[in-house]
Amino acid sequence: KQATEKIRIEIISLGLTESRISADETIQQLFVECRLYNFLAEETPLSLPKPTSGQRIHYNYSNVIDVDKANNRARREYLKSMLLEPDLHSDSLRFTVVSDPPEDEQDLECEDIGFAYVSLREIFQKQRDIIEEDIDVFDSQDDRAVIGKLQVTVEALHALRAVYEERKDD
Repeated sequence: KQATEKIRIEIISLGLTESRISADETIQQLFVECRLYNFLAEETPLSLPKPTSGQRIHYNYSNVIDVDKANNRARREYLKSMLLEPDLHSDSLRFTVVSDPPEDEQDLECEDIGFAYVSLREIFQKQRDIIEEDIDVFDSQDDRAVIGKLQVTVEALHALRAVYEERKDD
């Protein structure tokens, strides 16, 4: 029962393609934020040096989003309505690759440089978690341009099934 009450997200590694990001020398350190709708944002505790082309940086960061009935009703209701009323909600976990300014340039702001998405609805429809898959990271300034690959794991199927089954009890 316990395993069904959470969504596990792992941010494994990031690789960049040749792009404005890899060429931009002001972008040196990167971290990744993960957001579920408007509930929750988690970020990798470390920002790592920007990888050179063909290289990957490894975050190996794992996080669990609890969606149990007792303590996390709002998240659970969001998941349920997302599955039952697909047009109303964003159904994706959004991963944001963020440039962290170097220590000696703290006047610079953190800058969102790219976004990647995992559709929870798609996990449910395909009845398959995402395990160590590379997802495209799109340029924050041009959402058609892929600037890299983010390797992630999203284990949500059990939680989504549990939430979906619950609709019969409402």
